Amino acid sequence: MTFSTRTGAPFPQSILDSAEQAKVDPVNRREFLAMACTFGATAATAYGMMGMAAPMQAASHADKKTGGTVRIQMEVRALKDPRTYDWSQIANVSRGWLEYLAIWENDGTFTPALLESWEINENATEYTLNVRKGVTWSNGDAFTSQDVARNIIGWCDTSVDGNSMAGRFATLVDTETGKAIDGAVEATDDHTVKLHLPAPDITLIAGMADYPAAIVHSSFDAETMFDAPIGTGPYLPEAVEVGVKAVLVKNADHTWWGTQVFGGPYIDRLEFIDYGTDPSTWVNAAQEDEIDAFYSMEGHFIEILNGLEGWVGHEIATGSTVVIRPNQLAEVEGKRPYSDARVRRALAMAVNNEIVLELGYSGRGVIAQNHHIGPMHPEYAQLPPIKPDPAGAKALMEEAGMADYEHELFSIDDAWRKDTTDAVAAQLNDAGIKVKRTVVSAQTFRSDWAKFPFSSTNWNPRPLGIQLWALTYRSGTTWNETGWANPEFDAIVTEALATPDVDKRRALMAKGQKLMQDEGVMIQPYWRSLYNHTKAGLVGAEHHISFEFHPARMAWT
Repeated sequence: MTFSTRTGAPFPQSILDSAEQAKVDPVNRREFLAMACTFGATAATAYGMMGMAAPMQAASHADKKTGGTVRIQMEVRALKDPRTYDWSQIANVSRGWLEYLAIWENDGTFTPALLESWEINENATEYTLNVRKGVTWSNGDAFTSQDVARNIIGWCDTSVDGNSMAGRFATLVDTETGKAIDGAVEATDDHTVKLHLPAPDITLIAGMADYPAAIVHSSFDAETMFDAPIGTGPYLPEAVEVGVKAVLVKNADHTWWGTQVFGGPYIDRLEFIDYGTDPSTWVNAAQEDEIDAFYSMEGHFIEILNGLEGWVGHEIATGSTVVIRPNQLAEVEGKRPYSDARVRRALAMAVNNEIVLELGYSGRGVIAQNHHIGPMHPEYAQLPPIKPDPAGAKALMEEAGMADYEHELFSIDDAWRKDTTDAVAAQLNDAGIKVKRTVVSAQTFRSDWAKFPFSSTNWNPRPLGIQLWALTYRSGTTWNETGWANPEFDAIVTEALATPDVDKRRALMAKGQKLMQDEGVMIQPYWRSLYNHTKAGLVGAEHHISFEFHPARMAWT
């Protein structure tokens, strides 16, 4: 056992052991860094445990100019209660004034933000959150442990429709009341919060860094968050026009706590400009000098931008993905066609994931195995490769009495998600399984993304595989778009959440991964590499592992 140089908190032996493997295996390095920081290590300490120095920032404070405007191509979506955020683009706008307790970085580490540090006991049943001193809200109120405790209690409130944070903090939720367990969240003084968990859970720090975990003031009202924005961040919203533009401007009347810690803020103005879902329109905007950075880019447009003078490309390998899933609860003409596991298995058996990666994403990724856990997750268990069996798929569909059924497969109207879904539909039709393709607008898809009977959905990466499962596939969670409810799987998730030892957790994940494949929960064809481009001289707008933009980090050099 060793101790963090920040807090003196002990590390489980499994983390110390994984440091040795991470020294020689870059695939596991990001995940080791995430777990070490979860248990309280600074980034410098975590790198030191591997015998490495932490990387330098892309540009020093001295290299960054103060002032100027940055224009970013990105869909602009309506603001709402952060607990109900279901798209990263919403958080990118509110991040100007609503900040987070911690930030997930591209190397896998967690940077303390509104928390100065944290400690977790060895079996992950008690968290000590050390609230940063000297932070004020933009209205002059002091930021204290009461603010942190109030937000965490709010995250646990299952009565809030669409509150996905309740899934991330399910360990703290009283199943009888649907609210935080009495006494589980305790502000012990003005700058300390203790979380008393009834069972171990290693994912709470990662949950605090996820985009729906924005910290709001005690007076927060989703209806007035634009007109009366109170936050701890250095910017204010000047405009939010859905489908058109969102504008953030520096708050000259607020002294930002982060200047002394991180430097900045630098730019005076940040504009998010919505050009719709057609990437060719985005490229035209760059060629006409209307934008300075892209949210994300896919397919052959990447090569076009690589050849555009004055622009710099950025790539990051991630756990970002897309799933094509049947909704087991969805009713179509009075029936639930996907409640039968044979139907779901047949859909998966007919699809060659390698072909989907090539046709849908130009081969820019890694093949996945239909269980939403991958090599980038520390607890990933390698199963035998999936072998497509179109003939067997058709026979299984016939056995289920669905040979003549026409499935309707929905997707959003864009480039890579549409192309990926087209590739799946083509293979199903080739196997003799009838599929009708329906492409819907971004607005229609966003409003009902979890309710379609059979559709494709993109998913951001998360640091831990078990975090993904708890958020997305556990029975009854807000983001469970598959409608899957399996007691055996739920028990695996509960046990894995309580297992800091990565090897023991991997054994549990192997059972869950196989169960998902056997149940045909979804088709997950590939893991994506992510790309965006920025103008030369712009720093802080490079592609983030979880599609985040941090306005205070952006600057012209």
